[in-house]
Amino acid sequence: MSDNPFGGMFGDIFSMLGQQGPDAWFTTATQLALNIARGEDSDPNPLPIERQRLEELAPLVARHVDSLLGVSIDASVVAVNRSALTIAALTQWRPLMEPMVASSASIGDGIDLGDNQMMAQMAATLGPLFSGFQMGSVAGHFSERAWSLAALPLPRVDAERQIVVNNLASFAEAWSLERDEVYVFALAQEFLASLVLTQPGTGDALRALLIDTVRESTKAQGDLLSRLQSMINPEDIAGIMENPESLLEGIEMPEESDATRAINAAASVLLAFFDSAAHQITEAILGPRPALVEAYRRHRRSDARGEDAAAALFGISTQGEHHDQAAAFVATLAKEHTLRVFDALLRVDGLPSAPELSDPHAWYERVTNSPLA
Repeated sequence: MSDNPFGGMFGDIFSMLGQQGPDAWFTTATQLALNIARGEDSDPNPLPIERQRLEELAPLVARHVDSLLGVSIDASVVAVNRSALTIAALTQWRPLMEPMVASSASIGDGIDLGDNQMMAQMAATLGPLFSGFQMGSVAGHFSERAWSLAALPLPRVDAERQIVVNNLASFAEAWSLERDEVYVFALAQEFLASLVLTQPGTGDALRALLIDTVRESTKAQGDLLSRLQSMINPEDIAGIMENPESLLEGIEMPEESDATRAINAAASVLLAFFDSAAHQITEAILGPRPALVEAYRRHRRSDARGEDAAAALFGISTQGEHHDQAAAFVATLAKEHTLRVFDALLRVDGLPSAPELSDPHAWYERVTNSPLA
């Protein structure tokens, strides 16, 4: 008889999980994410009148995006609830997460587990599953306040645009802003992000940068085994089963490296461009909106924890000095050359490097003299 009365139970669990196939981690991620996204209000659908207003404003915003970047886009947009944005995020992020999941399957390699066969089975079976827990947790919390996928500058697999109208309404109410100005700003952000992040060249450049940061993020999962060991203690089992996210608390992101500096330079400039251009388009349509500028700045600094956690999953930091540098980078080039210069972001060589983040003129010289220009 096993010394651990729970050994048989865990064996049954691991056997069941092992039979669910290679997509078990994504099923887990989806279930957890939707549970979080539904929240206490059961995640209502947007009111028809709010959806209609968003759709009425979309063609006007799309024309301004066309004029800014010289690329014709359609004005399609879908007003959704948090759950729909969560599913969209999981779908877009899945190809980026799969290398991390593959690595987590061997997370116990090189760790001496002695004769503890249960721990060996845990390591082999639950590594991908807990990657699913992590992805599901951040995707669910991401949609709690995010307006659209534009909050995270990652390559996209399609150009479908979804906006959480209820989150826009909550933001407008919290900051005493007019609904139309928030809708126009959010539409401009999403149109710009969708255009840039679906470009094959830009997407390939971002994926190349993410290869290294995802690898470093995977290394940060190393203490999962020590957390899994606590499952052997009967007194801890109930709490972990009730709250699987607790196993992920306190797992730190890797320290700054060349890889994180590279992705942060690119991501921060993309976000700064989306924000600056969205403000410019909003002003062109509705006039100056200083209250919106200030409200959004404060929102990004204090109310965007879900977006921050989602970015961290890919080794990206959405807070810090590099974002101040990115804002100055965009402002400097916009003043000297207008925002049209950022049509370079549609090309494979358009993303700024870490050294260029503090030297916008070097980036400008490189992209304007590029053979792809």
